[in-house]
Amino acid sequence: QVQLVESGGGLVQPGGSLRLSCAASGSIFRISAMGWYRQAPGKRRELVALITSDGTTTNADSVKGRFTISRDGAKNTVYLQMNNLKPEDTAVYYCNAVLLAREEDRAYDNYWGQGTQVTVSS
Repeated sequence: QVQLVESGGGLVQPGGSLRLSCAASGSIFRISAMGWYRQAPGKRRELVALITSDGTTTNADSVKGRFTISRDGAKNTVYLQMNNLKPEDTAVYYCNAVLLAREEDRAYDNYWGQGTQVTVSS
C-alpha cells in the first residue's frame, strides 16, 4: 500500500507565497520521480513541476522563476515552494509519484494524492 498526503494549501493574496508538501508512505522500494500537477475548474490537469530520483527538475513555463520543486529522499517527501502567486495559479494541486512498491515489480506505477486547494485572491 502506498499513500501520498499533501499539505500546505490555502488562501493567499496575489504576490504571496505558499509551500506545499507531499509525503509518500507505505510499501516503497524505489521512487523514479515525484511531481506536482494542478487542475482548475473546467481545465485539464497539467504538470507544474517534477523532480527525478537524480535531482533533475522540470517546470512548466507558466511557473518558471516563481515555483521551485525540491525533495527529501530520506523522508520520501517532495515540496513545492510557490512565490509571487497569481490568481491564475488558483487550482487544486495534486502530488504524483512514479515508483516501484516492490523490488520484483515489473514496471513503475503511478500514485496520486487527494489534492490540496490553492486559492490566490485579493
